[in-house]
Amino acid sequence: MEDNDSTEETPPPLALSRFQVSEEYGFLLPHPLTELPAPYGPWMEISHDLPQLIATHRLRSRVHQMPQLSTGHLRGREELHLAHLVLSFITMGYIWQEGEEGTVKVLPQNLAVPFWEVSQALGLPPILSHADFVLANWRRKNPNGNLDTIISLPGGESLRGFILVTLLVEKAAVPGIKAIVQAIRAILQQDEETLHEALQQLAEAIEDMSKALKRMHDYVDPAVFYAVIRIFLSGWKDNPAMPHGLIYEGISREPVAYSGGSAAQSTVLHAFDELLGIRHSQESTAFLHRMRDYMPPPHRAFVEEIHRAPSLKQHVLSSSDQRLRAAFNRCVSALADFRSCHIAVVTKYITIAAAKAKAERAEPGARAGPSAGKPPSALEAKGTGGSPIFIFLKSVRDSTREGMIRA
Repeated sequence: MEDNDSTEETPPPLALSRFQVSEEYGFLLPHPLTELPAPYGPWMEISHDLPQLIATHRLRSRVHQMPQLSTGHLRGREELHLAHLVLSFITMGYIWQEGEEGTVKVLPQNLAVPFWEVSQALGLPPILSHADFVLANWRRKNPNGNLDTIISLPGGESLRGFILVTLLVEKAAVPGIKAIVQAIRAILQQDEETLHEALQQLAEAIEDMSKALKRMHDYVDPAVFYAVIRIFLSGWKDNPAMPHGLIYEGISREPVAYSGGSAAQSTVLHAFDELLGIRHSQESTAFLHRMRDYMPPPHRAFVEEIHRAPSLKQHVLSSSDQRLRAAFNRCVSALADFRSCHIAVVTKYITIAAAKAKAERAEPGARAGPSAGKPPSALEAKGTGGSPIFIFLKSVRDSTREGMIRA
């Protein structure tokens, strides 16, 4: 963040660097590593072969043969994030290898202990989250900038498309994240011109996020997403397929429950909601706040800092500048439209796909296991994070619209 002609040594209160937010990449990990140091070869070998190991039902036996490695040789945030990514993907494959009817109650110690230790070091839960699946799971295939994932699961090109389109939504948000900082500083400095400019940039960024999200329809097959991919994002909280949670051997004697990966774990929308003063229903707010526990702690702190900042909405309401009101409403309208786009995606990839899957399940000879494409049924009406998905998404979209300033 550039200095504001200030001689003070402490960074401005909302400097992005304080919260591990990148000027260029936003909440994405700027330069993810693709390989761990040599001692962690056993993890990397398994992680690079996950789709095949799961398809042939050999992942669990490979994990049982894996040595228990010390996490003491991991150095720095990038190595920890790659270790968390690798261990979370192996864990999801291990749990869901045989589909929702063949789950396990215990994660073996040689996987559970290092996963727990790396999670503690990062302040993340020991489960696959948005921070792994998207933020830390990308690389450039070549100097031209073509993107690819680092670690994969069953789902082929549709999984790759799902991850990379979500990544493009995060990347489109970056000017909006910078606009938040600009807007809060402008409020503190009573600079209406800069504030208006920041709100215009925020609205454009949210509109670009919607354009990026619509690319999901071009790259992800609904049948593959629903029948193959989705189960591997599912957690062991509020999931009928794993009602008692999971024992992390060597860590917990009692089962613990964690939510699966969810778009609600993306810091972007939480940050926009806080800036624009959007107030969701009590139930939706409770779920969203729980999802903040799945964000990297510095990103969560960024959202909390925005919450503590002076109210943008109150500032706009008390201003005589009608352009500010129009720009504010454009931001809120763009955010509601983005949430409508998300509902359209969920309708296609979950509701319609679930109806087709239900019909297929009724056909004789349906095979077991996610690699065989037998559609799961436990989360038909729920998101992978465990929320009743349609009630939640529509409630959040409608309460966003209610955040408009009425004339």
